[in-house]
Amino acid sequence: MSALSLAVRDSSTMLRRNLLHARRYPSLTLNLLLTPVMLLLLFVYIFGDVMSAGIGDGGADRSEYIAYLVPGIMMLTIGGTTIGSAVSVSNDMTEGIIARFRTMAIHRGSVLIGHVAGSVLQCVMSVVLVGAVAVAIGFRATDATALEWIAAFGLLTLVALALTWIAVGMGLSSPNAEAASNNALPLMVLPLLSSAFVPVDAMPGWFQPIAEYQPFTPAIETLRGLLLGSEIGHNGWLAVAWCLGLAVLGYFWSKSLFNRDPK
Repeated sequence: MSALSLAVRDSSTMLRRNLLHARRYPSLTLNLLLTPVMLLLLFVYIFGDVMSAGIGDGGADRSEYIAYLVPGIMMLTIGGTTIGSAVSVSNDMTEGIIARFRTMAIHRGSVLIGHVAGSVLQCVMSVVLVGAVAVAIGFRATDATALEWIAAFGLLTLVALALTWIAVGMGLSSPNAEAASNNALPLMVLPLLSSAFVPVDAMPGWFQPIAEYQPFTPAIETLRGLLLGSEIGHNGWLAVAWCLGLAVLGYFWSKSLFNRDPK
């Protein structure tokens, strides 16, 4: 077999392995998925009228706030789902299976590729489920064209890929699963500090740079523009640049950690 066909075959095997693990042990995925769903329901039904009045023209309109909130919740869902990738990678590194893989005639990078591909698929499925909940409670994006829907899906997938590579690096650098979960927690906290729930202009002046100069805010604003027709401006290029930069950084970081000689 050629090197490429060997890599594809072994990566497919590792992908199936990770999907089987996710199916057999769904508790972690469900726990991470419930958080954005609960936040969506909480902010819509408990804080929806107040938040919509605060960021609008003074009139309470929960439906407008649902439209504003959902893109941020989708990004939060991706950040939360990738925490499971960090935990899964850390488990592999500490339970001895990687040492066994190193002795087998398999493509060396297939282990990480399987984790990344599996995580991206789980992120996409999680976003679809959260999106279904959002539609059920009133979210609509009727003005988005087919091309804008495709671009939105591509952006969500690119964000998932970038964050997954960072999460894989965090898992490889952690001594155990608990540490991996804690180290990857910023992937779920940063969306809370972005424009996911309120506009950056409505935040205190000292906090606005924190919300503005981070990867989630331009990604959220770009997704809002694609689905809701709001102004995207320079956020589209910033979102793509952040995603590509984080993906490259996470890839080389993960590769370096994985190729280290075991202690």
